[in-house]
Amino acid sequence: MVIVIVEKVSPSLRGLLSRWLIEVKTGVFVGNLSALVRDLLWEKYLQNIAGGSALQIWTTNNEQGFDMRMAGSSDRIIADYDGLKLIKRKLSD
Repeated sequence: MVIVIVEKVSPSLRGLLSRWLIEVKTGVFVGNLSALVRDLLWEKYLQNIAGGSALQIWTTNNEQGFDMRMAGSSDRIIADYDGLKLIKRKLSD
């Protein structure tokens, strides 16, 4: 299973995602993809993100049962604590 959450992205990027995933709520996409398609879609996000942000979460065989990656402008980052990935808010300057 793959979950993609996008914010402030173009309608064309959301349209691209809707070809492969179901948009269950505005900006939240869910589906079942192979690892190859998941990675190719991620490359498309990176090329078309333009000021927005994206979070991709997928099931995998690790302690948490999932992995994730984030791109774009966001007030959150992924922090890795000995293999355990958590979401952390960026400190304001």
